[in-house]
Amino acid sequence: MTRVLIITGDPVGASMAGPAIRAWNMALTLRARDHEVRVLSTTRADRPDAPFPVVAVAPGDERAFRAHERWAEVIVFQGYALGQFPSLRRTDRFLVADVYDPMHLEMLEQGRELPPATWRLRVATARDALNDQLSRADLLLCASDRQRLFYLGHLASLGRLTPDTYAHDPDLRGLLDLVPFGLDPVPPQASPGSGIRDVVPSIGADERVLIWGGGVYSWFDPLTLIRAIAAVRDRVPGIRLFFLGTRHPGVDEMGIVRESFDLAVELGLEGREVVFNDTWVPYADRGAYLLDADAGVSTHHVHVETTFAFRTRILDYLWAVLPMVVTEGDGFADLVREEGLGIVVPANDVDALAEALATVLTDAAAAEGFRAAVARVRERYTWPVVLEPLVRFVEAPHHAADYTPGREGMGSAGSRRPRRTSGLGHNLRMAAHHLKHSGVRDVVGRLRRRLAHG
Repeated sequence: MTRVLIITGDPVGASMAGPAIRAWNMALTLRARDHEVRVLSTTRADRPDAPFPVVAVAPGDERAFRAHERWAEVIVFQGYALGQFPSLRRTDRFLVADVYDPMHLEMLEQGRELPPATWRLRVATARDALNDQLSRADLLLCASDRQRLFYLGHLASLGRLTPDTYAHDPDLRGLLDLVPFGLDPVPPQASPGSGIRDVVPSIGADERVLIWGGGVYSWFDPLTLIRAIAAVRDRVPGIRLFFLGTRHPGVDEMGIVRESFDLAVELGLEGREVVFNDTWVPYADRGAYLLDADAGVSTHHVHVETTFAFRTRILDYLWAVLPMVVTEGDGFADLVREEGLGIVVPANDVDALAEALATVLTDAAAAEGFRAAVARVRERYTWPVVLEPLVRFVEAPHHAADYTPGREGMGSAGSRRPRRTSGLGHNLRMAAHHLKHSGVRDVVGRLRRRLAHG
């Protein structure tokens, strides 16, 4: 039995987004293998039903964090934790960095609406945090073969691909292994009275439902999708598009949400053909929503974030055995095309998207073929299967070949001081930055939001 601490920057509660869902399922899987597990959130923790301790420790609370760090034998972490807790970056515990989200690429898109100086700062902060993880971890976990190639380049530039790391591990899986996002091995269950058709008045038993199974962010393209709904509604009577959640539990609402709503109103679709759920469906309840859908959809723009992204919502489509329509350009689009899970369309092509939506909703033979393929493929992505590399490491933990005490010297960037992302000094620097580039009103608004969230 190994003691494992799993750290996430996302809220852990009834409503969870990708990072917290991933941490939660890591914990469940490791506990099922008889390991002792704790989950630590740096924002909020509220899971009284958890079969293991779930705690919240604020960034910079070194005293509280240190107790958990000393308890653990293996520490798995995501995001900015190295810059939030000095004892983590110096730890002698076995350290696993979960880099399934290339957050600096994500921030290139997510920060578009920010003042230019703030956009540059956030990208630089994400880049430095990622480089710190790559420099110091004993094991790194990524989500796709594309990401693995990308991170191997990172590791080479950071000086970690050395004769020491290569000598007994020529494929380098001992340093960087593949752990995609997963899905529950137990299929979703219908919950009477809690599906889309039960809670949305405009979606009845006879409507044909497309589900957008997650949040609406700037790197996605809901606008082309809404236009495609308008283009096809006369051919597919009763077509409905349901956005599962527009209010992410850990991210401020982006402008694309308002743009999507406004476009649906302009085209006369809002509240009927296009329905926005303005909350976030509890994690345990999402199965009933998925089972009420006829197909899943994911549309995005094509840019560098797309190339290396891993669209976690598509795992839920696999879980619920839904045919899918997706935009080309990411790794999942390749899987959909190669395995016949649905239809892949060019980016920003309203006509092609409208045709694909009509096919999955009206061609019964095609939809049945897609469902059969999805049912076959989904077994590869259950959490116990995808987490095997982490389980193997936890059962025989070891330091990386280039490990040194204090984690100094792991690669050419190993001794570089991480960018601090917590503490009084960090808060003062951020306040000065936003005051300079966004003004007093923005600083006051940020302070009010922080106080409101505790």
